[in-house]
Amino acid sequence: MRIMPRAMRGLLALCVLATACGARTPAGPEASPLPPTASPQPPTPTSLPLAARVNGEGILEEAFEREVARFEAAYRALGIELATLGDYRAEVLGTLIDRRIMAQAAERLGMQVTDAELDQRLQSLVEQRGGPEGMGSWLAAAGYTADEFENELREEILAARMIQNITSGLSEQADQVHARHILVATEAEAQELLAQLAAGADFEELARLFSLDPGTRPAGGDLGWFPQGQLTMPEVEEAAFSLQAGEVSGVIQSILGYHILQVVEKDRRPVTGEALIRYRVAAVEQWIADQREQAEIEVFVDG
Repeated sequence: MRIMPRAMRGLLALCVLATACGARTPAGPEASPLPPTASPQPPTPTSLPLAARVNGEGILEEAFEREVARFEAAYRALGIELATLGDYRAEVLGTLIDRRIMAQAAERLGMQVTDAELDQRLQSLVEQRGGPEGMGSWLAAAGYTADEFENELREEILAARMIQNITSGLSEQADQVHARHILVATEAEAQELLAQLAAGADFEELARLFSLDPGTRPAGGDLGWFPQGQLTMPEVEEAAFSLQAGEVSGVIQSILGYHILQVVEKDRRPVTGEALIRYRVAAVEQWIADQREQAEIEVFVDG
């Protein structure tokens, strides 16, 4: 139940990168709401087919297809059937679009990647791969041309800096809820448990006896403390933040079944550990959603 909501693959890695490299990566100006670009940049001059265009900048179809191939190879290596991943082509393209949006925003704030810095990053990667021959073999196996890899690395650095810019302004304290829940398979079961609670039954004891959530059942349905954007079930989270401490919800339906929620405490508390990473990812996702509303995005390929 406490898993991170489904997010763009690659966004979390960039968010972690931005945090880990904070001391070494210039943060640029303070984060502020970014207005729409006054006039779209001219389309990327190319006669090659595009997968998408973001504020006038093209994403080549062949580059997109190579990114899809890398995605597929990575999941096959993990033994994961591609058919179980849903519309991953659209997800890959969405990630490329989001990275382009972040890089563009970084540039509007005056951030840049110098040639010297890019050379230093590339040299470090060459050393990690055992020298130029090893790096060349890796690039070939991954389906990169040297120019394409340099451009992608430059864009990833800019995107990571934009993420750092977004997350550096976040307070590490947030309104949080400490709650318990009981998950059952049918509404009738949930209504019966509500009746028992109204008659004075103990919530934790009912959770241990009847809840179908194996992760929280032994602890009496305890979900712990969480800020907004942390639970996989938005219906449950919405109810948690709408209730007062000590209140019990009605029956809440989700794709998992039927929930009853009890709010134990509410407070403003520090966000730490994995919850802090999820909190930052949620903030970046919200920022990207807002920027997508303002951006001029054209998609030319099917998912």
